[in-house]
Amino acid sequence: MQDSGTQESRPKPFDVVVMGEILVEVATDVVFGHGVPAQLGVSGDALNVAAAAAAAGARTALLSVLPDDDLGQAIAARIRELGISTELLKFRTGQQGVYLVHCDPDGQREFSYARSGSVGSTLSPEDVASHVFSAAAAVVASGVACAISASSRAAVLKAAALSRRFVFDPNFRPRLTSAEDAAALLAEVAPRTFLVTPSFPGETAALLGCASPKEAAAKLRTLGAANVAVTCGAEGIQLASDQLESDQDSAWIDAIPAPSVVDQTGAGDAFVGTLTARMVLGDSLPVAARYGAAAASLVVGGKGGTGLIPTFEQTSAHAQRAPEGELSSLA
Repeated sequence: MQDSGTQESRPKPFDVVVMGEILVEVATDVVFGHGVPAQLGVSGDALNVAAAAAAAGARTALLSVLPDDDLGQAIAARIRELGISTELLKFRTGQQGVYLVHCDPDGQREFSYARSGSVGSTLSPEDVASHVFSAAAAVVASGVACAISASSRAAVLKAAALSRRFVFDPNFRPRLTSAEDAAALLAEVAPRTFLVTPSFPGETAALLGCASPKEAAAKLRTLGAANVAVTCGAEGIQLASDQLESDQDSAWIDAIPAPSVVDQTGAGDAFVGTLTARMVLGDSLPVAARYGAAAASLVVGGKGGTGLIPTFEQTSAHAQRAPEGELSSLA
């Protein structure tokens, strides 16, 4: 009887756990300068991914470190607003990371970061609860989380070893790490990954030495990745998996035109979060990728990484803007 009661009291495992650094976002419509009006927001690739996963229907938690002050509590409140569990958040004394972003009318961006030695970079293996990460349906991390500190990298590697489905977005940032180190990391984690999501042409050329998305997807499969989704911007997504319903182990998903473009921040993160959530919830890789493309197409209509998070109903309706022949797979 006692054992039964203990089992019943255990919390339900999360569908998706995302880990990484959260940043305060200072966004402007004009070039940075004294007296320029700006909008404060909360962003960072981990938060953007988690917000998309939660919106896509997954029970989602975020592991990150925040300052133990009023700012940290305000950030945590925003996380809860986005439907993300704050159960795994850690609060410590330290400096909150910040970035400034200027977006022109075409959605192009200019970034300036103040994150060196941030409280978010203190993430460590001790913060990775084995019972949570081994029970989660999927765990998502990026190359950014691995590049901000040695302890954060060790935390990601511990999570990858524990996870049943480890999702890795290389998210290569030359300001944080070298191409050589990022390539070595990708090769190290690829055999443990359920899904890898590099971008073409930047990451696939720098980290894999590949000239085409199909070549990059095939190389990652050779390295041991179970599923690959190479994002190709406004063109589409190259998939590779042995689970595809065809004689081939690769497939192409067309991008969906954005209704409006205000700010491209978070588009790739929305794709990763939505794709992961939908696969965990039972969709096939191509169907989940189509939903991911739809979510990415919608978020660029808002300002900031979490300025516009579409509901799954909105994402699903937008995904129906598929070329003839793809609609049946989304029904």
